[in-house]
Amino acid sequence: MMATTLHLAAHVLLPGLVAWLCFRSRWRVAWLIMLATMVVDLDHLLADPIFDPERCGIGFHPLHSYPAIALYAAALAVKPLRIAAAGLLIHMLVDGSDCIRMSLGL
Repeated sequence: MMATTLHLAAHVLLPGLVAWLCFRSRWRVAWLIMLATMVVDLDHLLADPIFDPERCGIGFHPLHSYPAIALYAAALAVKPLRIAAAGLLIHMLVDGSDCIRMSLGL
């Protein structure tokens, strides 16, 4: 339960911190755009069960695949996509940290 709570909090707070640090003049809009990138979790609807706190989503869900992550990283170079790309990469980072936590048995 605690891991799930921390995971969800990180999905909200980490984009806020990055928005405030990197997009200071428009941090609120940047934060909202980054929060909107959580729509990437719609690919969980393809899984059974939809939510499994013990499953590593990186490499499992289509929009959490390594090719998708590479595309998000490449999108950082395209200025109009930069904020959304940052939000997607932060999302993958948070999900990836859960994968590491699970692999360590924590």
